[in-house]
Amino acid sequence: MIRAVVWGENYVEHTISAVAAAYPLGIHVCLRDALNADSEIDALSVTFQEQEHGLPIDLLRETDVLVWWGHALHDDVRDDVVARVHARVLEGMGLIVLHSGHFSKIFRRLLGTPASLRWREAGERERIWVVNPAHPIAAGLPPSFVIPHEEMYGEPFAIPTPDDVVFISWFEGGDVFRSGVTFSRGAGRIFYFRPGHETYPTYHQLEVQQILRNAVHWAAPSGAPWHGIEEAPHVPEPLEQIGP
Repeated sequence: MIRAVVWGENYVEHTISAVAAAYPLGIHVCLRDALNADSEIDALSVTFQEQEHGLPIDLLRETDVLVWWGHALHDDVRDDVVARVHARVLEGMGLIVLHSGHFSKIFRRLLGTPASLRWREAGERERIWVVNPAHPIAAGLPPSFVIPHEEMYGEPFAIPTPDDVVFISWFEGGDVFRSGVTFSRGAGRIFYFRPGHETYPTYHQLEVQQILRNAVHWAAPSGAPWHGIEEAPHVPEPLEQIGP
């Protein structure tokens, strides 16, 4: 079983009526249930409001893939929690960052760039093109699919050159965007997936849910044991002779 944790702010669901209508149990619950539709994924959800933002070190040590949805509380996430997530990604935990999570502390720290972009909220039609159909995250998808209404994200997207571009979006207003990109940091795999504005029911769409399940499988580590960077062992004896 792949052990996945869905992290959500659980904030806009309680402050914006359209979000509550689209996700009455919360975005994090919708994402969790979509992942648990796969018999090989065991997903739970945690939220910003919990102790240590729901991400204590013991839970992260048992997590194969962390799914991150954030929007309004990026700056309020504790730096020590970001640091421990960062360390776990370098150790091999997978990370899937969704939609506005491009501005999260953890995503920008791992990428080392502002991750800024152009955006417009006009409920535009979005066509997502599969530009790398051989990639595991694209398994089982048609050549393209449509999201009826979404927030537009547009290029330029201030990120490093991705390892892979899996999806590119075209929007009704004419903009395009690299909507599905992958990175490697340390031993960890990272997937950024653009769709998911909170006032639209995007995460109920079957193609989107399939991408998320595929991404969890792709990002899951090989099973290497936890060896935190801060716990790296002292090696008193060299393997080879030093000096004459």
